[in-house]
Amino acid sequence: MLTRRSVVLGACATGVSSAARMASSAEQTSPTQQVTKADVEAMIQSLSNWGRWGKTDELGTLNLITAKKRRQAARLVQDGVSVSMAHNAVKTNLDGGSPFEHEVTINNPQGEVGGAGDRYSVAFHGFMHTHIDSLCHIFHKGKMYNGFSSSEVTKTGSKRLGVEHLKQGIFTKAVLMDMPALFQKRFLDGKTAIRPEHLDAWEKKSGVRVEKGDALLIHTGRWRRREVEGKWEIMQNSAGLHASCLPWIKQRDVAVIGSDLALDVMPSGVDGIELPVHLVVVVALGMCILDVLDFRAVAEHARRRNRWSFLLNVAPLVVDGGTGSPINPIAVF
Repeated sequence: MLTRRSVVLGACATGVSSAARMASSAEQTSPTQQVTKADVEAMIQSLSNWGRWGKTDELGTLNLITAKKRRQAARLVQDGVSVSMAHNAVKTNLDGGSPFEHEVTINNPQGEVGGAGDRYSVAFHGFMHTHIDSLCHIFHKGKMYNGFSSSEVTKTGSKRLGVEHLKQGIFTKAVLMDMPALFQKRFLDGKTAIRPEHLDAWEKKSGVRVEKGDALLIHTGRWRRREVEGKWEIMQNSAGLHASCLPWIKQRDVAVIGSDLALDVMPSGVDGIELPVHLVVVVALGMCILDVLDFRAVAEHARRRNRWSFLLNVAPLVVDGGTGSPINPIAVF
């Protein structure tokens, strides 16, 4: 008996045989066979955006989100339905991420007028809390994006590339690449490396092309996997982008990139570099990363509508010198 869900998923499965072949190839081929540390070092140079928007630029690829791009993104709104892509901030340490602390202060609870307040504390970088990486988050050989020195970052904040430069927010067209739909699985296995041919295959299947100034969102099914399999060793067994995708990302002039974990396949397969995609994207391209998003709800909405692009709105906290911020990314259909 066909259910509505099976029909929707079936509609996403055009070219099942080719997707299945690519999925099998990705699972059987080791990333170490394709990209070395020397290759990554070369890409840091060849893909660099340093100086592209001037020697003092601190926005990086967010410069690609122009007024014209924002107007294009706004026109994507047809139904007026908004969907959060944030994982709830919780106090329990689920997957080795940093804990979230929340204390409620209660004043005069039985009096004529009372109230309550909150104190939040979160070390958000990690695998648990939905956040954005600003451009001062990653260093390479003492340098950050655009050649700024890592010495600009101190315990009191960074003098360059801090999250406060994102004060105007991110408002652009997003493209959701639903890799579980491409691979015909509920979620990707931990050993699955997403390669450029998979990005091309998703564009062909969905009919949506990643364009200049877009946000690229990579859905691996991380949170669905956790529902089914429970906790696993994140750094040793997680699906994600292979380093060979980096030239593809640069060629398309992506403005911001995100995933439901930490972007990279883990282990990366590049000896000596744990997160090569993270490194090149932030330091060389000057691109902020949206980490630990929850795509379960937005993927269902996209599958139901067979629409894989939508308006993305992200508003980080404005913290002077911050290396990033917790966020609640919103998709609007």
